[in-house]
Amino acid sequence: MDIKKLKTLREETGVSLALCKKALEESGEDLEKAKKLLQQWGAEVLAKKATNITQEGAIFSYVHHNKKIASLVEIVCQTDFVAKNEEFQKLGQEIAMQVASIKANTVEELLNQAYIRDPSKKISDLLNEAALKFGENIKITRFLRWQLGL
Repeated sequence: MDIKKLKTLREETGVSLALCKKALEESGEDLEKAKKLLQQWGAEVLAKKATNITQEGAIFSYVHHNKKIASLVEIVCQTDFVAKNEEFQKLGQEIAMQVASIKANTVEELLNQAYIRDPSKKISDLLNEAALKFGENIKITRFLRWQLGL
């Protein structure tokens, strides 16, 4: 097995080495096919975890540099271990910035928005990637957006 491909797949997806190795083996060491396999497996895992209770999480805030737009976002997960994880914290900050940047009226609308840093992804994709990486159910439960004068 090509260790460079394994390392690249691990860095790009954040998925465990064991799953990356399995995906590369089943795809004939084709990186794109391996990524698709990981996404497919991830969808299956996410479907199983979707009913798991989410009692932990955090509230994230963002205030735009002009101090005229702000947001709060509540993101929940299953364990405090994940809630305190640096990558979970970064995810929360990114989603709070997304809420401030593009108005959404419901969580469903927010989940269907194109991600401001990578329009090829939706916000739901970010959550799914995080859920696969952490092995937990992760959800946005509510958010608020304020704009000065509105």
